[in-house]
Amino acid sequence: MRFISMFPIVAISLLLVACGKPAPETTQPAADAQSTQQASAKAEVPTFSAETFYNTVTLFGSSINHDGTAVLVTSDESGIFNVYSYPLDGSEPTQLTNSTTDAMMGVSWFPNDARMLYTADQGGNELNHLYVHREDGTTQDLTPGENLKAMFGGWHEDDMHFYVMTNERDNRYFDVYQYNAVDYSREMVFENNTGFNVDAISPNGRYMALSRTNSNADSDLFLVDLEAEAVEPQLITPTDGNVQHNAYTFTHDSSKLIYGTDGHGEFYQAWAYDMASEEHSEHFVADWDVSFLYFSDSGKYQVVGVNADASTELTITDTTTGSEVVLPEHPPGDLRGVNFSDDDTTMVFYVNSDVSPSNLMFWQVGSENVVQLTNTLAEGMEPEHLVHSQVIRYPSFDELSIPALLYKPHQASAENKVPAVIVIHGGPGGQARKGYSAMIQHLINHGYALLGVNNRGSSGYGKTFFHLDDQRHGEDDLQDIVYGKKYLQTLDWVDPDRIAVMGGSYGGYLTMAALAFTDEFDAGINIFGVTNWVRTLESIPPWWESFRQSLYDELGDPATDGERLRRISPLFHADNIKAPVLVVQGANDPRVLQVESDEMVEAIRANNVPVEYVLFDDEGHGFSSKANRIEAQEAYVNFLNTHLKQ
Repeated sequence: MRFISMFPIVAISLLLVACGKPAPETTQPAADAQSTQQASAKAEVPTFSAETFYNTVTLFGSSINHDGTAVLVTSDESGIFNVYSYPLDGSEPTQLTNSTTDAMMGVSWFPNDARMLYTADQGGNELNHLYVHREDGTTQDLTPGENLKAMFGGWHEDDMHFYVMTNERDNRYFDVYQYNAVDYSREMVFENNTGFNVDAISPNGRYMALSRTNSNADSDLFLVDLEAEAVEPQLITPTDGNVQHNAYTFTHDSSKLIYGTDGHGEFYQAWAYDMASEEHSEHFVADWDVSFLYFSDSGKYQVVGVNADASTELTITDTTTGSEVVLPEHPPGDLRGVNFSDDDTTMVFYVNSDVSPSNLMFWQVGSENVVQLTNTLAEGMEPEHLVHSQVIRYPSFDELSIPALLYKPHQASAENKVPAVIVIHGGPGGQARKGYSAMIQHLINHGYALLGVNNRGSSGYGKTFFHLDDQRHGEDDLQDIVYGKKYLQTLDWVDPDRIAVMGGSYGGYLTMAALAFTDEFDAGINIFGVTNWVRTLESIPPWWESFRQSLYDELGDPATDGERLRRISPLFHADNIKAPVLVVQGANDPRVLQVESDEMVEAIRANNVPVEYVLFDDEGHGFSSKANRIEAQEAYVNFLNTHLKQ
């Protein structure tokens, strides 16, 4: 696909999209086909090492090359993410980048030849540059410079130009440049001086959709006509009250902007804005959030993803007939990365499920078979060795129904109760979702029940649910975690006296809050989690400037809410922590600075409480190296074995 629609830049995984159905009454795990299959599985399954779980290959990216013969794929098969060309005839892939240190992520093939664009940062510092990889194997940094961040903005329909956003002029804001695909010369087409988010550029290059964040509940959409005498953003979504907007994409003929809004109910809907008539009309509506919407290059196919109770329901529509495209039989799971060749004869996509990592699929449109091009699960491991999650709901302290994903180990039973771990997603505003996770499945394989909680403030369950934790972090949402423990204690196959909590980023914060502000949990694992909100909010990266106010609305302004932020920051209450803690941190993390974890570990040690500290010198806010993921995973299970099983 030549033109790639953009989504707003988000900070600390802050998802400003809230969606979903009102939560039903409390439910126990359903006795459906999955649970029946799981119950009938052998109680004894092989126990696999962390290394085996991470021998699974992570794949993403689905740009199809100019002659429809290969897909541009990012893979960690080499031990760190690199870019590969995967032939559609099923032959062996070709590795195009050969990094051993920094993660390389494929972006797009060039429309008329075998060059490709890719992006990389330096050691996890999130200062990505955009590079071109030429046919002879040489590369060039298209966005050179220090302390800048660059993002690809899509192809012009003439195939001779593409767009790049960089913050090189002012590190707070992203300007837009049009690059020449032959000599890589460029010109600035939009100077961003007021913190707009660049959401989408029309295929003909005339229009640009911008969003402006007013608060964590309100944002506006603007349209820029780059051919007008005065290139000034024009507000196209005047609304009263708090309404969120973001652009999905433009139509193929550049006549309409398709955008998302929660102004018509609890959920994000897709609406169309006609440039000529300036009229708005409903485009695609579901009972849940419309997460994304885009078109094939020709406009023949429309792809829509709906966030349906922690899964993605994907619909492909033939726009010429209005009929839904029905795929032949393929492995079960969520579809991801759907893309079409220039002539719409070839479609590629990934299938991902709880028990299978993403596998690349190829379909000759109209044929009777889908061809699976990869087998990413580790050798010796089968899907039946792994565990499907079940969507459950439980009541919190105020009877609010909390959605969650429950994983029951094969060996668990009333006669063989197992310890449990509550896993808290990142955010604020993230979501525990179905799909393969080596971290989760490894812990389950080693005999731990897991509960992935979607506490109040999570995206996916309506804008009301999303905002219930605004400036209530470490309070009401923490009680949702505590009541998740109480739910686990009602299950006859869970040991009620051996329950831990763990999470990354914001989930790491709630983990430390659970240990500092309650005595409910027997151990905790904090993975690059916030422990001092004052410092974190004072040290946010400059390129998050457009979201600064939204973060303050969500969490508090350190200049005026310092007292409350200290009250909810675990670092200032470390003397309350009595349970053992494992802390994992990346030295290059620009979001949660290493000093936070250093101080937290020192404070816990001062209490004579067991604490382990794993520091990665070459990682940022997450893991790019497979070796580091394995080391961290081994630390998780060894820590839990020590403090929950002995």
